[in-house]
Amino acid sequence: MTGIGFKRNVKLSFLLTLMLLLGTAFIYSPTLSAAADAVATGSSDVAWVCFAAALAFGLGAIAAGIAISSVGAAAMGAISEKPEIASNALIFIGLAEGLVVFGFIIALMILGNA
Repeated sequence: MTGIGFKRNVKLSFLLTLMLLLGTAFIYSPTLSAAADAVATGSSDVAWVCFAAALAFGLGAIAAGIAISSVGAAAMGAISEKPEIASNALIFIGLAEGLVVFGFIIALMILGNA
């Protein structure tokens, strides 16, 4: 791939990510508005519930990112030496990805009890 093609792909990836973030903000803006209204009226229960759910999911995602970076680098190094262990390496990467799933489930449980 040439340098020009790489720069074009990076710009396209950045643009698609920005569009995804704006779309997500548009979808969740009513929820954020309800939380802001609850804080403005003095009812901080909804704000604390939203904060707890965001914290549960955010910490799970950050922990999964750290785990996948370590496990993924080690797995790619091991696969380069022994290609037949690729399936075992993917299992370990999947286990690290489970942290995000657990954080998401906990966030849904917190929001479901609100």
